[in-house]
Amino acid sequence: MRVLWMKKEHLRVFLKASKQFGELWGPVQKGKVHVYDKIDDFSELILEPTKTVLSIKKLVHPPEFNMFRYDGESYEAELENMPRKVVYGVPPCDIHGLLILDDLFTRYYPDPYYIKRRERTAILGVSFCTPTEGCLCKSMGTDVVEEGFDLFFSDLKDFYLVWVGSSLGDDMVRAEPDLFNDNITRKHTDKFIECKTERDEKFTRGIDMTVIPDLMELSYDIPLWNELGERCLECGACTVVCPTCNCYNIVDEPSISGSKGDRRRYWDCCIYTEYSLVAGGHNFRRTRGERLRLWYSHKLKSFGYSEKPACVGCGRCIDTCPVDINVLVVARALLGKKEHKGKS
Repeated sequence: MRVLWMKKEHLRVFLKASKQFGELWGPVQKGKVHVYDKIDDFSELILEPTKTVLSIKKLVHPPEFNMFRYDGESYEAELENMPRKVVYGVPPCDIHGLLILDDLFTRYYPDPYYIKRRERTAILGVSFCTPTEGCLCKSMGTDVVEEGFDLFFSDLKDFYLVWVGSSLGDDMVRAEPDLFNDNITRKHTDKFIECKTERDEKFTRGIDMTVIPDLMELSYDIPLWNELGERCLECGACTVVCPTCNCYNIVDEPSISGSKGDRRRYWDCCIYTEYSLVAGGHNFRRTRGERLRLWYSHKLKSFGYSEKPACVGCGRCIDTCPVDINVLVVARALLGKKEHKGKS
């Protein structure tokens, strides 16, 4: 992999120039939180690494979109209204989340809508110098990333190391060659090691994932699930903020005459009562405890074709759940430790 370095003052210049490759998106302040948004005013762009409320998932797997329009004779898939995007500020854990979605949506049952958006989205990753509150990525092995991005910027305080991860990333570098330097010296590598060591020492939370997948397998009928189910509000916030939740529903919305209509796709949530409801009123997971057990089986045991835990350690469920049900609480309970209370 090609590695370059860049002066910090050149980043904003590069990002402005990158708009030739698509709409520029990045973290901006909305009230008290940070979100990904299209950048029209560069003064709003947050250059420092930050955790957004929602991951980049929403840009490649949108909460809602029209799949196609139909009439009595034909249908027309809506695959064209997908502008190219350049997304800056994606942390390693969210890139790992993208890799899990890539595996799900592109391997055995290719999703043309996901694939088209993914192909038209350039990922500019960025490292954290200081872990954010609730961050568990070190425990999940997602604090570093070697694929899934086009360019990755390692913030080393005085400069960036820039990792080129794709041919598109290489094209972006070649478009602005004066902003990059390929002369990597001992000074750069020493600074990289120093910053990574300092960052690793700042992680305040963690999960021993060595035995958690096996404990999930052995804990199918324990009282924990019913206890958590009694607390759960079934709001679905955990699934909205999770970078790897991917469930969706498809709804036909016909015209009054029924002669034409739209087929739309919406995010769905396996925590909802109706998710497992089938014809005849049968529900394979009637209780919230059963549905929470399924969700945490995916996050802490295995998910999809990779058979690996789908939690990437971003900590958003810790930040979001109003009744403090999250991966840290569940992991600690499975390990027999005192249950974590609150968000501190």
